[in-house]
Amino acid sequence: MSGAKPLAVVTPGSTVGILGSGQLGRMLALAAARLGVKAHIYAPEAGPACDVAARHTIASYDDMQALAQFASNVAVVTYEFENVPADAAAAIAAHCPVLPGPGALAITQDRLSEKQFVNSLGIATAPFAQVDDAGSLARAVAQIGRPSILKTRRFGYDGKGQTMIRDGSDLSAVFRSLGGAPCILEGVVPFAREISVVAARGAGDSFAAYDVCENEHAHHILSTTRVPAAISAQTSAQTISIAAKIAAGLDYIGVICVEMFVVEEQQIDGGHVEKIFVNEIAPRVHNSGHWTIDGAVASQFEQHIRAICGWPLGSPRRYGRIEMRNLIGEDAHRWRDILGDSAASLHLYGKHEARAGRKMGHVTRVFAE
Repeated sequence: MSGAKPLAVVTPGSTVGILGSGQLGRMLALAAARLGVKAHIYAPEAGPACDVAARHTIASYDDMQALAQFASNVAVVTYEFENVPADAAAAIAAHCPVLPGPGALAITQDRLSEKQFVNSLGIATAPFAQVDDAGSLARAVAQIGRPSILKTRRFGYDGKGQTMIRDGSDLSAVFRSLGGAPCILEGVVPFAREISVVAARGAGDSFAAYDVCENEHAHHILSTTRVPAAISAQTSAQTISIAAKIAAGLDYIGVICVEMFVVEEQQIDGGHVEKIFVNEIAPRVHNSGHWTIDGAVASQFEQHIRAICGWPLGSPRRYGRIEMRNLIGEDAHRWRDILGDSAASLHLYGKHEARAGRKMGHVTRVFAE
């Protein structure tokens, strides 16, 4: 946004506060350390980020005294996940900057407000409807049709908090299966591929986007990311423009990920046109951007630290053709074989138990174009 207030510059030697102690917080802390910035983790439980940070505070997000103490010891606060309670973000913001800002957090925490915001910018999404009870679900299904997807408006990720509605589904039972929480019904988009744009917006409206990622999921969890995505140059430019418009509309500072669907519409002459629909916004560093640690000049984690500290953004230039694979559950037990692959860069997150569906690490391979 033009005319945005200048950011206070955080100098090397200062401390950045990070809400959340998972692997994203860990990689943010490592990137900060490389730039001479310390990290202080705040979370209800000790996670892998605590192992690499200068300090950590273990306290609940509703402990106002602990939050105030934490905020008084850092120059700026950011977060590794979007489900930070609004009251916690507001309490911290009374003492020091919170970036990305609480306004962006509030919009992206709620799937309904997020889609309404995206549509307000003239950007397409799947059709959707608000669902607050079984009756409104029936009306929404009549409007949108089947198959469709019922999702809780808050706290869903990696396929959690959602269920498919098909012909014959008992709508009352489906609504009850999500605990009676406020929901959103979304139409199914017949996409050819799933893509994401990982980008950073920084001081002075600066903006830098990485090349578009193409993503494959298994059991609702990101499995593989390949860069660049197999889309036209025109579509690539369009998706980056969409991400820039969303970031500006949110007055956003930091790394953002916009997940999108590519729909291929056949033309009379036998060709096809690629149409873009925004699926979700992640107001943080993102799994589909992990390849940037080994495959780009400045990683998404470095970009985020640069942005929230008021520094110039780094180059998103890619070193080659990229493939990043998540190590889920017992996949991480293959660490020795992966280390024996000279083309592979292994990242393990320091989690002690390899549970099914748990992201334990990732491996990146960079190939010549």
